[in-house]
Amino acid sequence: MTAAGDNSQANVPASNHEFEHVSVMVDEVVSVLSEIPPGVIVDATLGGGGHTEALLAASAEVSILGLDRDEAAIAAAGARLAPHGERVRLCHTRFDGITDAVRSIGVDRISGCLFDLGVSSPQLDHADRGFSFRNDGPLDMRMDRSGGATAADLVNGADERHLTAILRRNGDERHAPRIARALVAARPITTTAQLAEIVRDAIPAAARRTGGHPARKTFQAIRIEVNGELEILEDALRQTLALLAPDGRCAVLAYHSGEDRIVKRVFRDAAGEGPRPRHDLPAPPGSEASVSLLWRGAKKPSSGEIERNPRAQAARFRAVQKLGLAA
Repeated sequence: MTAAGDNSQANVPASNHEFEHVSVMVDEVVSVLSEIPPGVIVDATLGGGGHTEALLAASAEVSILGLDRDEAAIAAAGARLAPHGERVRLCHTRFDGITDAVRSIGVDRISGCLFDLGVSSPQLDHADRGFSFRNDGPLDMRMDRSGGATAADLVNGADERHLTAILRRNGDERHAPRIARALVAARPITTTAQLAEIVRDAIPAAARRTGGHPARKTFQAIRIEVNGELEILEDALRQTLALLAPDGRCAVLAYHSGEDRIVKRVFRDAAGEGPRPRHDLPAPPGSEASVSLLWRGAKKPSSGEIERNPRAQAARFRAVQKLGLAA
């Protein structure tokens, strides 16, 4: 755990130029998290610190605990947020480590939490991270490069059936069997350019002409699998809702249909709107509402924001509020 001005935990030089990211739906996030009790807000996906900086500017009654599994993000955000001093503490951890992170700063309840899911612009733009089909680099895709299997390990080690399942589940890729077959035949695959070319050639020519780059869904699917993004999300959200103080809020920006489905289900379950075995029977014990939905459905970025930042187009924004104490 470090204060914002201490980057000793990170092995990457702190530089805002190295981790520049245009935060999505900042005004909407600030609006939702400005109506909470004074206390700690957890930015569970700190990134470059853009949302955190806006939240600190909006209210003097909150402090921020920023979490990120990417050491480069921790370093850059630490430099950017240093002027805020002790109002910001940073922790290098996955967001499913939120409970331990909160307890480590001597807090039992939090006033708010933000999840901005997916991959950040610097991770996409820096070729050495291996996230992008547009920039040639090593096939890595780990958000936390201190350990764990890489995308190359997955692509070269998984069998055809497993690869097909990953592409379907994480990327909604309709050509998953063809791509998986091509990947196995082309091994070893070591670079992002090589992977992108194999995927492009595996997809029928007619399908390549629509829907953006033909390798986009494959790269997304592999990145999600390498980082276990869907597996850890539900647990992290449930931990967060349990940590919220009365009238505290949790807000989530999701960019992938699988992520958004998980967020929607967890929020609806916590709001007492989960599915029942029979609609004519009362809700089972333990399914009583602990939060309220702040709005129905998911909000989307404005057309103006999408024009300024095309990567915002896929964003889906949901939020809940912890129910207050009974009178």
